[in-house]
Parts: sequence; structure tokens; C-alpha cells
Amino acid sequence: MMVAVAMTASISSCTSDDPKQDYNPLIDNPKDEQPGVPDDSSEGRNELYRPQIHFTPAKNWINDPNGMVCVDGTYHLFYQYNPQGNDWGNMSWGHATSTDLIHWTEQSVALTRDELGAVFSGSCVIDKDNTAGFGANAVVAIYTAAGETGDVQGKQQQCIAFSTDGGKSFTRYIGNPVIKNDDDNLRDPKVFWHAESRQWIMALAKGWKMGVEFYGSTDLKSWHHLSTFFTELKGRPSLQWECPDLIQLGNKWVLLVSVNPGGPVLGSGTMYFVGNFDGNTFTADARDYPLWLDYGMDNYAGVTWSNTGERKVMIGWMNNWSYSGNVPCSPWRSAMTLPRELKLIDYAGKPLLASTVVSEIDKIADSWQTAGTTFDVSDAYQLRITLNLDNNSTIMLSNDTGERFALDINASVRTLTAHRSAVTGQTSFNGTFSILSMNAPLNVDGNTVTLDIFVDQSSVEVFTHNGSMSMTNLVFPKTIYNTLTVTGTTYDAQFRRLKSIWN
Repeated sequence: MMVAVAMTASISSCTSDDPKQDYNPLIDNPKDEQPGVPDDSSEGRNELYRPQIHFTPAKNWINDPNGMVCVDGTYHLFYQYNPQGNDWGNMSWGHATSTDLIHWTEQSVALTRDELGAVFSGSCVIDKDNTAGFGANAVVAIYTAAGETGDVQGKQQQCIAFSTDGGKSFTRYIGNPVIKNDDDNLRDPKVFWHAESRQWIMALAKGWKMGVEFYGSTDLKSWHHLSTFFTELKGRPSLQWECPDLIQLGNKWVLLVSVNPGGPVLGSGTMYFVGNFDGNTFTADARDYPLWLDYGMDNYAGVTWSNTGERKVMIGWMNNWSYSGNVPCSPWRSAMTLPRELKLIDYAGKPLLASTVVSEIDKIADSWQTAGTTFDVSDAYQLRITLNLDNNSTIMLSNDTGERFALDINASVRTLTAHRSAVTGQTSFNGTFSILSMNAPLNVDGNTVTLDIFVDQSSVEVFTHNGSMSMTNLVFPKTIYNTLTVTGTTYDAQFRRLKSIWN
């Protein structure tokens, strides 16, 4: 869980790449803070730039999704949350629930700081066999306590809490921390049950020390160190590793790791490794790493839901630490990406991690229509466009005020390039927000490419149809882009309106 950049009473300047050094929770989060049900004063969720098909809280700051678990058909989304304001600080676990991954209901704040520190990122599991002794099917949260007082200044220790009411409320384990630590570089535990070795496995990120530590336990309380994973990254000698997630896809394993700075463009990004896990050690296949999950600026800290069987569904934080504290959103700040299903596909003889928006998006979709020059849309929409790859081409999305977002397709080298600048919409809030070129490999064969483009009030998410490439970017136009222009090649295009999840 990366923390904010130089956070003080004002977040208008970015002065440190590791701003947790400036965080003083004794000031920012009084011990008696016990937030309850969120204030629904913004329940309409229709402010300028407010996403209409992405989760946002009614008010206040959010970042990393964490603790995601499916319980009896209900998806629980916990997330880093500031219950006291719209800047980073007072880190707690906010909470929302959904039965379809699309419509979300904000719940009471689940966990707030205690004497061991603020509540940083982590995960939840269902303890079906009562290995921990909290009760069969207890929901157990595993999280990082970021120490802040006296001798524990800077410590990042692993703690657990349990719920016997299906994730509605949690009780902290009296024996915390379950993994002690004297450093500030060990965090974001992602836990799963490994049937073959009959134990719980925990992946922990090493922060600026880089790498992932693996631990094992039979009861979620007593943990022993298993192994350490690290590999050199081409052209990136020093990155902060965060938010690991080890998942099995078929007969291969994929390790997700978010890094900041050092993403595919600037600031934050999520990389992945493909390999094998034997219950003790993760071994990556020989590849030129890093491999990127998303080639845009605004998909970070994504992890998958637990207890979903073989289906792996991920959601990410739709922002970037380079400018996250400055994005012009109020009374909320930040959104989650659309949920995505992860699969391994074969491309160029090697496994490639593909991501596509979950099929549940159909629940808010109107019928497909032929896309003309202008779309009659108000909330959000999906554009599906198939382009001929015999020639280079440009897809231009624009609005009535002349703001525009361009995607260039280079047919010969099979790349997509997005452009974000002052012509896209508001960018002046932070000098790093304008990115003239963001490049991504299309990872497709054949003479055509089909793109699925999801356009909301302040974001554009682009996918190849099979998920071989994804690119997520925030944009802040005065009104939603509602005009399509394609030049350079022949194409077919359809669109469908997506209804607001808040109405």
C-alpha cells in the first residue's frame, strides 16, 4: 500500500517519492476516531467528473482496494479510506458490497487504527475449516498495521481480525501482531489456502527493499518464512514493490506486483510474473521482465477477490501516485477501475495475462447500435470498434467543447498510442498529468483489431477484445466525449449506453 506524496494539511505539492515519512497519524487520526456509516450527503453522485459506472465513495479519499472476498454471493470490496477528509491520511478500511460487481452499496467503515498503527492494505479469506479457531466460515482479515507511536514509529507489522457475521463487522485478534517487524518495508499481505501443501500462504511486499516474501501457516496466527522472490527488472534497478497477489490460472501461477515509481509510463503501475509455485517457492519463467498488466497511467494496486473458485476477478485503484492528491474531484477523491476477469492466453508462444471487463457489465447496458459520428449519451458508454490494420489510423473521441482524446494505431508495429494533454480536458492541477504519448503493444495477429472502449465522465479504459492489451487513463473533460472520428483506415463501430450505477 503506497502512501500519499508529501501529505500535510495541503496536498498541492509533491516533494517526496516516499511520503509516508511525512505522515503523523497522532495528528491526522485521533485515537477516538470511530467512524460509522458513511455520510450520504453526496448520495446522488452526480458532481462534475463523478464516475457513473465506477465505484466511488460518497465522500473522502480512497486508494488501494483490499480485503476483497465473496461471501454467499455478496462481493465485499474493502479499500484504503480516509474517513475524515479528501486527502490521504487516517488510513482505515472503507467497505462496500455488491451482488453483481457493478452496483455498489457503501457500508460502515470496517477497521480503523489502534495502538499498533493505521490499517494499511491486506486481504480477507474464508476459514471454512475453522483453522484459526474463530468459527467455521469466519471471514478473517489480514492487514498491515503501520506503527506510529513511540518505539514502533515506522514499523509495518501483520495483524488479523475476524468476522462471524459475514464480513459486516470485525474483531481484532488479541495476539496481534502475528508477524512482528522492525522495519517499514513489509506490507500488503495477500493470503490464500494452498490445498496441496495444506497451509495458508501469505505474500508480502518488501517495499523499497524490493521483492516478495512468502510465509506459511496452518492456523492464520503462527507464520513461518518460506522463501523470497526477486528478479532483476530490465531498465528499472530501483522500484518500490507493493500489493502482491499470487494466483493460479490453469497449470501456471501468476504473481502480480504493483510498483511505484517506475510504471510503464510514469509513476505507478502493475507488473506480473508467470511461473510455478510448489507450496514453498515461486519460480518465474524466463522472460524479459517487467511485463505490464495495463499500459495506461491509472490502474494501480489491483488484486483479486478470494473465494471465487477458478474465476479470477480483479479491481484496481484508478489513479496514479504522481498526481493522486491533486485530481479535481470533490467531495470524493479517486475511483476504482471496472472489475476485470484475468485469464492466461497464448501469444507468440508464451502465456500472456489478459484482462477483460466482467460480463456483468451487461446488466447496465442498452442494446448495441451502429456508431455514427455522434453518440446520444449522458452517463457512460461502451464503444466496440474493429479497424483494418493495413494502414495506420487514429481514433478520436471528442465533445461539443472541442476537447478530445486520441488513440493512434501503428499498423506495422502493432501498437496503440494514447495522448493526454490540455486538449483532453483539465490538466493544470498537476504538471505530471499531461502525458503526450502512452504506448502499448496490441498483442494481436491477423489483419484487424477489435477494441472495447469504456468511456465514463472522467476515464477512458481501452481493451483489445480478448484482453491481450489494456490501457486505463483518467481524463477530465467538461462533458463526456460524445463524438467519434476515425481516420486512416476502414472500420466498423458499435456503441451501447451504460446506465449509471447510482440511479
